[in-house]
Amino acid sequence: MNIPIMSFKYVSYLWDEAKAAKLEGNEVDLLIYRSNMLGADLRITNYGGGNTSCKTTELDPLTKEPVEVMWIKGSGGDIGTMTRSGLAGLYVDKLRSLKGIYRGIEFEDEMVELFNHCIYDLASKAPSIDTPLHGFLPFKHIDHLHPDAAIAIAASKDGEKITQELWKGAIAWVPWQRPGFDLGLQLKEALDNNPGIRGIMLGGHGLFTWGDTAYECYMNSLEVIETASAYLVENYGKKRPVFGGEKVSSLAPEQRKAQAAKLAPILRGLASSEKRMVGTFNDSDTVLQFINSHDLEKLAPMGTSCPDHFLRTKISPLVLDLAADADLSDVGALKESIGAAFQAYREMYADYYEKHKHPNSPAMRDPNPVVILWPGVGMFSYAKDKQTSRVASEFYINAINVMRGAEAVSEYVSLPLQEAFDIEYWLLEEAKLQRMPKEKPLSRKIALITGSAGGIGKGIAERYVQEGACVVLTDIDQSRLDSAVAEFEKKYGKDVVLGAQLDVTNTESLASAIQATCLKFGGIDIVVNNAGISISKGFEDHSQQDWDRLNDILVMGQYHVSKAGVSLMKQQGLGGDIVNVVSKNALVAGPKNVAYGTAKAAQLHMSRLMAAELAEDKIRVNVVNPDAVIENSNIWEGGWAENRAKAYGIDVKDLPQYYANRTLLKESVKVSDIADAAFAFVGGLLTKTTGNMLNVDGGLAPAFPR
Repeated sequence: MNIPIMSFKYVSYLWDEAKAAKLEGNEVDLLIYRSNMLGADLRITNYGGGNTSCKTTELDPLTKEPVEVMWIKGSGGDIGTMTRSGLAGLYVDKLRSLKGIYRGIEFEDEMVELFNHCIYDLASKAPSIDTPLHGFLPFKHIDHLHPDAAIAIAASKDGEKITQELWKGAIAWVPWQRPGFDLGLQLKEALDNNPGIRGIMLGGHGLFTWGDTAYECYMNSLEVIETASAYLVENYGKKRPVFGGEKVSSLAPEQRKAQAAKLAPILRGLASSEKRMVGTFNDSDTVLQFINSHDLEKLAPMGTSCPDHFLRTKISPLVLDLAADADLSDVGALKESIGAAFQAYREMYADYYEKHKHPNSPAMRDPNPVVILWPGVGMFSYAKDKQTSRVASEFYINAINVMRGAEAVSEYVSLPLQEAFDIEYWLLEEAKLQRMPKEKPLSRKIALITGSAGGIGKGIAERYVQEGACVVLTDIDQSRLDSAVAEFEKKYGKDVVLGAQLDVTNTESLASAIQATCLKFGGIDIVVNNAGISISKGFEDHSQQDWDRLNDILVMGQYHVSKAGVSLMKQQGLGGDIVNVVSKNALVAGPKNVAYGTAKAAQLHMSRLMAAELAEDKIRVNVVNPDAVIENSNIWEGGWAENRAKAYGIDVKDLPQYYANRTLLKESVKVSDIADAAFAFVGGLLTKTTGNMLNVDGGLAPAFPR
């Protein structure tokens, strides 16, 4: 069946003839182009899910004879973002010759190592387990995708019958089997038994489609997915209300977000009992329809069907027995009741592991839930970093779509627990996990930095991101903040940065920033108090307004932001760090600086007092004392530079060199120097340090602590 391009309603047609024409004749580039378009639509395939390939004729580098080479997405890649470096290139004849030494399904894993002996392109990514699924099919271009609509049919009780009837025999059916060499042979057998078919449905798993050209393959994939999607839509609500209808009503959007933000740190702390986790919250219509339904109780424990889904979401979610509008003010009681639910989940998971493990299975992994459902409010997901928790959330939405579709046309069928376990604890999957790069020092950490749209604050935020943290950029200047966030997103991606306008003297502004942080990341591990102003005047020239502004922003601002951060840290129960950016002026009695210096001294001593009180909760408080950081700083605005130059009896233009010359090292202090110091306190090497301060001033003898 050929569907007109303009008729696609359930998939995105993104093919650009002009772009494709520029790639004409280069099948590998067309493969990448096609793959990126397919991966851009989550209705077609999920992040990291599925794989694509093409076959070309190349010259053998040794014999100079033409050989057939298959180019396929390598292990662990994502077709939506794939580049040439993400491909594996293999000799097709060598790959197919492995059939002669294949010892049977119980020896599947040994075949993966043999794929390396079939490599044509020595710069190849490691070949994935799905390599033979493409290799034994003769087509030039092949797509293996995980569209929700197709998996809904594949994961339904009557999936084979529906596939036969819907595509009138043009799509063959292969029952569920773990991906591997034997499944590749089964695909070839299905093709041999059904010549002329346009694709194969893998029971409980996904879809294979193909074509002689990249465009034909692309259109074939879109048409098959469109047909499946339209079929599901025609059947939603036909037999009975979707998911049995609504059992629980959702709170209004703002109420949902307020409740979720309050509970997120508690959930994060419980989910981090083994290792610290980063969170994601989702209250989309798709999520709410499922978690509010009568069928939630039946379907949630069944688990997911597609291997890609449960590898990222665990076999099943934790459903909270908590009213959507529950009073969340008693944190202790909440931690106790929800903690009991977490413990029950951990015991369930341990039982699942013990009942299904093999003698050579890897050790049990973190038993905490990844996905947590709160009827009436939304879905939380927790994982090692923001991208992984976001992707887990997306995958569970895929699973919801699959369950909704399967229940509409038949009855949802999940994988048997042993099959699920064998995928989750597959030795090849474990080997992939072991190949993951070492985590950075601030991985799994969330840092809120005040005044971080520029200058020192921005430098600290950038250093933290580079060391693996998620950062919340805050500033009172919205346009400056927007610019900084855009810069960070371009350099580091949207997952690791959040922008929140914050006036540290306004508690409503602070509450809004804290709520946004909890919704985006799940909590806070590091607070950096950097926001500030400077006023330089003689002793008798200061006004009451000068004193009030300095005290409100520097002293009370540090107090209010720290207090909000400490509240979250205590709810999480994971400890934390507060780094206060103060000044050498807290130690040195400089000229014409009485109000500013007094406020800075108050910041410094407050830090000591905080350290003494918060230590019992493993919250460390330390201070960085910069001096004369002129680079990209707002501190020099508003007459400060002129007043300081006047105080020292020099011209403004000579101020930077004056500051450098007065240090022992005769060097200017840079933003990066302060960022290094702020990282030193939180980077893992000074875990037994609190109530301390670090001067970063080039060596200024009057500021030596004594």
